Amino acid sequence: MPGRARGLYRRILLLHRALPPALRALGDRYVKEEFRKHKAAGPAEAQRFLREWENYAALIQQQINEDKQNLRGKTVYGIQLTEEKLDDFRDEQIGQLKELMDEATKPIKKVTISKDSEHKN
Repeated sequence: MPGRARGLYRRILLLHRALPPALRALGDRYVKEEFRKHKAAGPAEAQRFLREWENYAALIQQQINEDKQNLRGKTVYGIQLTEEKLDDFRDEQIGQLKELMDEATKPIKKVTISKDSEHKN
């Protein structure tokens, strides 16, 4: 199992390289945290965990390929979670999902530098 998890982890991080920079940073951070948290998972939980991440990797790969072929007008990654799927989540997972959503929808901070702010010696 550890070899399978490591290979999947690497595959996901490689896939993220095709994402926009902000989305890549967010995704990489989330993947790293989740894989770290599940290192000591029992066999049944580890199987579920890997299966869900394999589904995620397949979906992102498909969406990246579609974008490369311009098959989609607007670039949107991921899927909408159904109510049924959300009902299967534990309270902790719902909290993580909310944190992820908050992080993903934060306004982008723009930094502007004007000539007036330059230091003169």
